[in-house]
Formats: sequence, structure tokens, C-alpha cells
Amino acid sequence: MSLIKSISGIRGTIGGCPGEGLSPIDVVKFTTAFATFLKQQNPGKRLRLAVGRDARLSGAMVDRLVVGTLQGCGVDVLETGLSTTPTTEMTVIDGHCDGGIIITASHNPKHWNALKLLNARGEFISDKEGKEVLRLAESPDLQYAEVDDLGQVVVEEDWIDRHIERVLGLKLVDVEAIKKANFKVAVDAVNSTGGLAIPRLLRRLGVEQVVELNCEPTGHFAHNPEPIPQNLTQISDCVRQNGCDLGIVVDPDVDRLALVCETGEMFGEEYTLVSVADYVLSHTPGNTVSNLSSSRALRDVTRRYAGCEYNAAAVGEVNVTTLMRETHAVIGGEGNGGVIYPELHYGRDALVGVALFLTLLAKKGMKVSELRKTYPEYIISKNRKDLTPDMDVDALLAKVAKLYNGMASVEKVTTIDGVKIDFADGWVHLRKSNTEPIIRIYSEAATEARANELAQQVMQQI
Repeated sequence: MSLIKSISGIRGTIGGCPGEGLSPIDVVKFTTAFATFLKQQNPGKRLRLAVGRDARLSGAMVDRLVVGTLQGCGVDVLETGLSTTPTTEMTVIDGHCDGGIIITASHNPKHWNALKLLNARGEFISDKEGKEVLRLAESPDLQYAEVDDLGQVVVEEDWIDRHIERVLGLKLVDVEAIKKANFKVAVDAVNSTGGLAIPRLLRRLGVEQVVELNCEPTGHFAHNPEPIPQNLTQISDCVRQNGCDLGIVVDPDVDRLALVCETGEMFGEEYTLVSVADYVLSHTPGNTVSNLSSSRALRDVTRRYAGCEYNAAAVGEVNVTTLMRETHAVIGGEGNGGVIYPELHYGRDALVGVALFLTLLAKKGMKVSELRKTYPEYIISKNRKDLTPDMDVDALLAKVAKLYNGMASVEKVTTIDGVKIDFADGWVHLRKSNTEPIIRIYSEAATEARANELAQQVMQQI
């Protein structure tokens, strides 16, 4: 059993003892703490929170616990039922809520679930705010409302349609161009809520030929739900066998977008953001942001446009959105297929990613594989270094940073999130795990061999 408390929310496996997994008692405790936190931030105000969930098997059970607990705290609830992470974020914004809770464990397997906590802007709460929620969860002074002050529940299950309407209304989404292109598109939604959202979006975009794969929101994931190449062999075959122009894959809560070329080969999860950014920058030049572990290709594409700057944030969506606001970025996100387009909202959103990518593809008049070749070629290698539990990881990373700082072959050393070492032809990023005694080592270069060489070099220094 696992229970992980982090900047990404409260994640845990279903079952087991309280405190060891995401048990009903833990759901109630952390929901109460979040409601209490928001009350402290809004003294005297009657609060309203949006609640949405993905289709995983435990979702309905956790949803009932969350909604009932919020009512018990005297908080009104806008219950959206089956939804997506970006849709729930949009619900907070357009539904004029004071915050929200998304019930999803994202790409984790079906026995996991989580509470993702949103502020009044429909964005994830900060690390500092999250720590205060965790402190409140352990407080003995939590209180609930009297009977006359219990929260009320309003059920509105059309928010995915409202989200789609907002995407269709974006200036850079060209429905007519997509319709004229007559695309045939395959969709793998891993039997979660992407099966409700993505095919519906495609048809509203004018895509009449949609091949649906694992689009029934049963919660019985057809394969490992993380949208990485080794888990996507089924849709690769589907694209080839059905003569599709494109394959679209989303994770269970639909904030990550992976694309498949007409050949059945992966477009590359890192290149979802790169391609969408290329399109956005070609019409609205400006700055871009991704996290330190994302591909250098976004930096290279950004520099193709005069006056545009790329900046890197610490890992974590809230860190990316914070830096995007500070630098007035027009597009940003994460290399795991997360596209953040501020023109709509500050959150990773596979729906807006699909709409912008299809517009780009229609206007370019290229095959997906041909479009992929127009971008810089990089390969990311992911490694880990096991440490002893008593080792001072922070001190170790500080020594690595000091060792590489000033080396002739090193362009830059960044220490805002672990240590990132930029070389002329690649980079290595070292981050300590919050849950186990290891250092994660990501590296990138033009070839896999060079990426591995850079990683091994730093691992030997460790």
C-alpha cells in the first residue's frame, strides 16, 4: 500500500489501513483539510467547489466521500461527474467556483486514485499551500458545519461540452481547415473519460472518420495507462491497419497527449508541445516555458522566431504555470505531452492540444511523419542511481553542481530543481526522489548513445 503527499496532490492505492493507502478515512481527512484551508483564505464566505473524476473503478466511491465531506464542511458542490482534469479546471473558472477537487491518479494503474487540489483560478495549489493543507490534515481541531449550514450539491454533467465549445472558439483553431483536410483519426482513451471527450471534440472539429479504441469509460484500463511507446502497440497497429492519418492517445484524466504517425510510429511525446508551440509562435510570437526535464527542441523552435525567448521551470505543473505568468509566455507545458495554452487556461489540456495540432497539420498539408522531420532530433535517456537511505542527497547534488560549474565543456548549471548541466550538445538533469533513496538522471542529446554517455559520465561522478 502507498500514500504519497506531494505538490501533485494526495495519491494512494485503494485498500489497506488508514495512512498506508488512500482509504475512505484518508479521503475524508484530506478533503476536510482542503475545505478548512479554503475557508481560512475566504473568511465568512460561503464556498463553492467543483468536483470531477476520471473513470477509474474507485472513482465513484471516492467521489461520494469527497462530495459528502464538503457538504459536511458547509461547502456547496458543483458536481460534474465523469470529467477530465482540464475540464474540471475550466469548470472552476467558468462556474465561478472558489476551488476544485479532481479525483484522478492520472497515468497511474487502476488500483491508484488521488485528490488533485485546485485554487479559484482553476490551477493546482502551490507547494506552500499544499504543505498547509497537509498540516491541517493532522490537526485535532477540524470542525464540521451544523445541520442548517450543510453544503448543497448541484449536478451539471455537460461541462465536457462546454469545454469543447471554448476550444472551438479559440482564434487559432481553424475548424474549416480541419474539415477540408478530411482526416481519418484513431483514438485510444484507455477506457477512461478521454473516450467521452476526444471523439466528441474531433467530430465537432469536422473529423468525420474517427476510429475509437478503448473509448468506453469503464475504468478497466486496456493497457498500462501511461502514454509512452511501450504501452501503445495496439494503437500503432490500429493506425496502420485502418489507414489513419493520425493516432491520438490520452491518459485517464486527459491532460497528456501523445500522437502516432500514419506509419504507426510514435510522433514522440516530447514533440507534442514542440509542434503546437511552433504553430502558436508562427501566429502569436512570444515566450515559451517547459520544465527542466523537457526536450531542448522547444528552446530550438522558440529561437526560430525573432524576439522569442525560452525559459525552463522546476518540474511540476504549478512551477511551469508560475513561470509562464512571470514571463508572459504564449505557450508552454511539459515534455510528457502536456500542452498549456494560456489563451484558454493555465493547465495541461489534451483537448486544446488536439485542436491546435490538427489545425497545424491541416494548414501544413503534410503527413504527420513529414511534419515530425521538420523539428530538431533529440533523444532522452532516463536512468536512476540507487543510494543508501542514510546518504545526504542534497549535499551530494551540491557537490555535483560545484564540480561542473565552470568546466569549459559546460554551458550552464541550474540548481532550481536538483542539478541540470547543459553541454553544447546535450544536457543531464539530476533530481532526488521524494519517495525513495534514489537520484533520477535524465539526459538528452542528438543520439541515444550520446545521451547515455552524458548520463554515465555524471553517474560515475556521483
